[in-house]
Amino acid sequence: ALVRIFHEGADPLHKVSIIPRGMALGVTASLPIDEKHSYTKDYILAEMAVLLGGRCAEELVFGKDKITTGASNDIERVTNLARNLVCKWGMSALGPLTFGKKDEEIFLGKEIATHKDYSEKTAQTIDDQIISIVSERQEIAMNLLKQYRKELDLVANALIEKESLDYQQIKELMENYNKEASE
Repeated sequence: ALVRIFHEGADPLHKVSIIPRGMALGVTASLPIDEKHSYTKDYILAEMAVLLGGRCAEELVFGKDKITTGASNDIERVTNLARNLVCKWGMSALGPLTFGKKDEEIFLGKEIATHKDYSEKTAQTIDDQIISIVSERQEIAMNLLKQYRKELDLVANALIEKESLDYQQIKELMENYNKEASE
């Protein structure tokens, strides 16, 4: 939630909850400013940092050896976005190229198969690009959380008490804390 609030270019925070929903242990919801049909690279990178925020918060608070599987879906989504940036949307150092030829099956129920249409050297470069993009986004999320560590603890404690907070409640919580700290 804090990475969404403080990362420029991310969609605005709507609500955060620690109430489990389905397979999710909690939810951070945003409300896009306007309807989008295509996305800029900056927007995608900002959303990737937001997705890594939960894992970074765990690491920051509990330590690298105490992280959990709670962020598994977020990590999957970040990896897919990074792969699409590189292989589908031509938004990496490899330039405006696509990698991975798709063959659509004609039978219902079959998945679309992707065939490798590039060399082993290019495959390694693709992997390196994906790792680099995700690592950079993780570092940005971690740095934001370190910068706003007091706010992280404040919001976490409020969530333990109330279970859900909307953006206005978080904003008021942080404003009151900053007002008290300056007095």
